[in-house]
Amino acid sequence: MKVDAFSVMKVITDERCTQYRATGHPERPARITGSLERLKTQDALPIDWESPVVVSEEQILRAHSREHFANVKNPSGPFDGDTPAYPDIYEHATRSLGSALKALELARKGETVFSLIRPPGHHATPNRAMGFCYFNSVAITVLEALATGAKKAAVFDFDVHHGNGTEAILLNKPGAFFHSIHQHPCYPGTGTENVGDNCFNYPVAPRTPREEYRKVLTRALDALKKQKPDFIAVSAGFDAYAHDPLAQETLEAEDFHWLGKSIRDIGVTTVSLLEGGYSNDLPELVMAYLMGLNGK
Repeated sequence: MKVDAFSVMKVITDERCTQYRATGHPERPARITGSLERLKTQDALPIDWESPVVVSEEQILRAHSREHFANVKNPSGPFDGDTPAYPDIYEHATRSLGSALKALELARKGETVFSLIRPPGHHATPNRAMGFCYFNSVAITVLEALATGAKKAAVFDFDVHHGNGTEAILLNKPGAFFHSIHQHPCYPGTGTENVGDNCFNYPVAPRTPREEYRKVLTRALDALKKQKPDFIAVSAGFDAYAHDPLAQETLEAEDFHWLGKSIRDIGVTTVSLLEGGYSNDLPELVMAYLMGLNGK
């Protein structure tokens, strides 16, 4: 079957991201290896594979303090109980950023893109690594977009945990908007109300029925569209899934397919970056989202 160029998905990854681990830690290499195997053995979605770009210190310092940058580069010990100082974590974290910035580069050429790499980023604050996150990929991508021509850039964060780090970095930044739909109560305990003039939170109670959860997602998408961004960065976390071990929500694979299609239908330059998702079904959830994102 002939495949039109526009229907090819660009997936950015680097398999070196599977080289760090801690026994029993939910943010494990299998999240990536399983998803890569699923994507490489399917034939429903044509994929071109891409590699991260090199990230500059200047790009990181748009979002993080020099002290935080230095601490990730040369950690003195664990950042917190959830966030170990793995060997070479600076290199892993900067490759994750480089994957996000490669996604921005490709999206601006009209490509449909997904960054499939670890560590995630949306909990990393200006001054702190936390919640499995070291540098905030989505915030850095938004700030890069704004610094290089975007007028208005929005984050749509559907990870089940509040993107507290992204909110802290983008709070009241001109041209930036943040929308987070997340379970509350749940880690990290933030996101109960809107903050500043550009950060909008949509807390959802545990075990909210799928139909109700979709209504909240739709409300957030409608609010984002009214802001008319010319760039959207999606924190694509798959832990609102009904069988995820770190939360108590109810979404199924078809809901992530719907989300992908809904984001595609907005019709502006968009990147999607993997955040959470800790069930063994993550590969199927990623596949469903990418099918929707690609209009299939």
